Amino acid sequence: MIPARRSPADESASVAPTLPPIPDPPDPTGTRTRVSVRGRLRTYFLTGIIVSGPLAITIYITWWFISLIDGWVKPLVPQSYLPDHYLPFSIPGLGLVIAFLAVTLLGFLTANLVGRSVIEFGEVLLARTPVISGLYKGLRQIFETLFSANGTSFRTVGLVEFPVKGTWSVVFLSAPAAPDVQNALAPGGDHVGVFLPCAPNPTTGFFFYLPRADIVEVSMSVDDAAKLVMSAGVIQPDDPQGKVHAMAATLRATHDGLQDAPQGTPVKPPTAVDA
Repeated sequence: MIPARRSPADESASVAPTLPPIPDPPDPTGTRTRVSVRGRLRTYFLTGIIVSGPLAITIYITWWFISLIDGWVKPLVPQSYLPDHYLPFSIPGLGLVIAFLAVTLLGFLTANLVGRSVIEFGEVLLARTPVISGLYKGLRQIFETLFSANGTSFRTVGLVEFPVKGTWSVVFLSAPAAPDVQNALAPGGDHVGVFLPCAPNPTTGFFFYLPRADIVEVSMSVDDAAKLVMSAGVIQPDDPQGKVHAMAATLRATHDGLQDAPQGTPVKPPTAVDA
């Protein structure tokens, strides 16, 4: 029996030796370690916490605020005017929308002569009511100070030496000291009220008067300062000016490279990552 003739390709395939698997490249530092399954699960879990934690807390606080306003406003509106009375489910946020429209309408009416007269009449009645008059006047001064468009209270961030010399704390500048307080501290001086927030809850802290010369004002927004306090220094404020300088330096270096490189040499353009 004559055996079948084998092709040259089959003969070369049978003769070719089996190649060994390609080994991993050597690690010159010798620090490469194999990550265990437990370590990978821990990394995945922490990554999930970092991603879902802020989102879940934001949703929870937003939902709590909407539910709180709905609980205050909806009982004041007749049921026949609420869509919830005709629908088998409740519409969240309806009370918040009604409150926003009511406050806006109140501000519009107050800006007019008739509305201003009604508000002044109500303030006269409150001023003649014991206990309530002092509470109303104090709250009104606080709201006018905090929400005034022209006010400067708590809109400037500074640094003061507290609690001991050589240690600096973040403070928010309030209003200058009243004449009586100013004369009692140092006649002719310039004292400013400052609020020193506590970490991690910036709504609590200390209020005291300091000479303006002892306060170092910094070009930091109130939001960045609040984040800095709440995170105990972990979240640092962004430096957009530094990013602009870095981008400008990269562009200058690229321009110089284009001028020095021979003609026809490709040069990689700068990107946002390089900057």
